[in-house]
Amino acid sequence: MKKHKIITGITGASGQIYAKILLDLLEIYHVNFDEIAVIFTQTGKQVFDYEINEDITKYKSIKLYDNDDLFAPFSSGSSDYDTLIIIPCSMGMLARIANGYANDLISRTADVMLKERRKLIMVTRETPLNLIHIRNMEKITLAGGIVCPASPSFYSKPQSVDDIAKTVVERVFYLSGINIDSYMWKGK
Repeated sequence: MKKHKIITGITGASGQIYAKILLDLLEIYHVNFDEIAVIFTQTGKQVFDYEINEDITKYKSIKLYDNDDLFAPFSSGSSDYDTLIIIPCSMGMLARIANGYANDLISRTADVMLKERRKLIMVTRETPLNLIHIRNMEKITLAGGIVCPASPSFYSKPQSVDDIAKTVVERVFYLSGINIDSYMWKGK
């Protein structure tokens, strides 16, 4: 089984439960990864602390990078990181990436993923959408990225808020090509 080098970008959008569940699952399945890197925007860390109220250092398998650190290894196309998941992805971050404005580590890493034809998955968390959002999503899609709105499924008959949010995160793993034990709809 191929081991992945994965980066998770966490922005200031509400919906930090998705980031928490992703980090929980990355910790559980850490043996499948050569490296798990995490980057918070400043607002992302504030919203994570507000909505989740957990110490990020509890995740022993992740390596934290400062969003201002443009010397991080994955800010270069010569690195061998294969997947960037931005979860939750604010519309501001989506706009910067869609328009080639790489002014921090998350947006620069997204730029690298697109130019090197690697996996970029953006879990957007906004509703309703305006035309600017939709056009930025179109740009990301045309450039090879995946826009995966945080739209849960209910096939698995989730019983809690965490179960509902986990359906989105499991879909992200599937889109990443990373196998975890998860519910898959097989019909009635």
